[in-house]
Amino acid sequence: MYKCDLDRLSEKIKTFSKFGDTGNGGITRLSLSDEALAAREEFCERLKKLGANIVTDDMANIYATIPGSENLPAILSGSHLDSVRQGGNYDGVLGVLSAMEAVETIVTDKIPHRHPITVVVWTNEEGARFEPAMMSSGVLCGKFKKEDMLNSEAKDITGYYFKDALEKSGYKGSEENRMNPEKTAGLVELHAEQGPVLDAENKEVGIVEGVCGMVNYEFTMRGQADHAGTFPMKYRKDALYACAKVIDYLHENLDKLDAELVYTTGKISAHPNIHTIIPDEVKLTLDSRHKDPKVMEQVVEVIKNLPESLEKCTVEKKEAWARDTVYFNKKLVGFVEDSVKELGYTYKKMYSGAGHDAQYMCDVIPTTMIFVPSVEGHSHCELEYSTPENCLKGANVLLNTLLKMDEEL
Repeated sequence: MYKCDLDRLSEKIKTFSKFGDTGNGGITRLSLSDEALAAREEFCERLKKLGANIVTDDMANIYATIPGSENLPAILSGSHLDSVRQGGNYDGVLGVLSAMEAVETIVTDKIPHRHPITVVVWTNEEGARFEPAMMSSGVLCGKFKKEDMLNSEAKDITGYYFKDALEKSGYKGSEENRMNPEKTAGLVELHAEQGPVLDAENKEVGIVEGVCGMVNYEFTMRGQADHAGTFPMKYRKDALYACAKVIDYLHENLDKLDAELVYTTGKISAHPNIHTIIPDEVKLTLDSRHKDPKVMEQVVEVIKNLPESLEKCTVEKKEAWARDTVYFNKKLVGFVEDSVKELGYTYKKMYSGAGHDAQYMCDVIPTTMIFVPSVEGHSHCELEYSTPENCLKGANVLLNTLLKMDEEL
């Protein structure tokens, strides 16, 4: 089994953590910002030194390829360099740095390989500056219309659009350079777990079999706005109180379903949102996720059975959007499992609760993922951390998975 270098990987993590450093242990590196462009420049310089050929496509995705000994489809690995505001130093970037380290190991150790191996950097995975998330991979896989994405307005600059940032970046390339499914053997994306499971169960690697399905609902409770000081409690039609009852109903009934179901009532807006007025309209969102479609059907059934009237207020519900469970390529998942076992690491087979570029890519090419434990599960915050030892183990699994793909595909 081949091994990556701990010192090299740690240096990569340390160096890239400077691009967008918040001063509090995290980063703010929004898509195509100056900080993100500096990280891209560092990436390209390092891959050029390894002899990689670098091209970009029309969505500014970067492809850095080392040649193989045969004229075969490329094997891809990578993730994203952009972050959320005040995010951590591992989300996305660890997948890029691990792929860089795997390629550096192949080059420096002169490990023979037949396929070209490409380290990819996807543009705007987070959607923190330009919505939606997973924008560029979504365009490549036909999930989003390019024209719509080009006209996505920045959240930080009024009247500034993704197309403006794209032109300014210097990384806009040709559509001909896009990942071509016919010339691609498969993709492996390493990522921080972004949850507490691996860390809590003391597992060193997550073997990711897919991405959980999810459904998002919006509830609207309507009552009557009246004076907060003069209206007796028994006469009130308080929409916010009705909202509390909806939350209580959801918790009581969804908790009866499978223990792996996760759900969040994450966004509430009250009208008129004035402390002296009883709320007359409140909106609430529900995000629920599970790998089993049958469990998701049960979630929908619970929602359908929600009373249409609570505390003298009307209750409306509507599905905002839904996503089916994504299943990764079984052969590639098997390569990951074989590598983990041969390296002697503890592991857990699991599904991702978060969205990743890989979930779109698996529609067009064989795809899988590898998870590295997140200490205490922290992610999308400055506390985000994965130990150097576990990062190295993840990179070792990635390296050997790429080589198994090279041998078998």
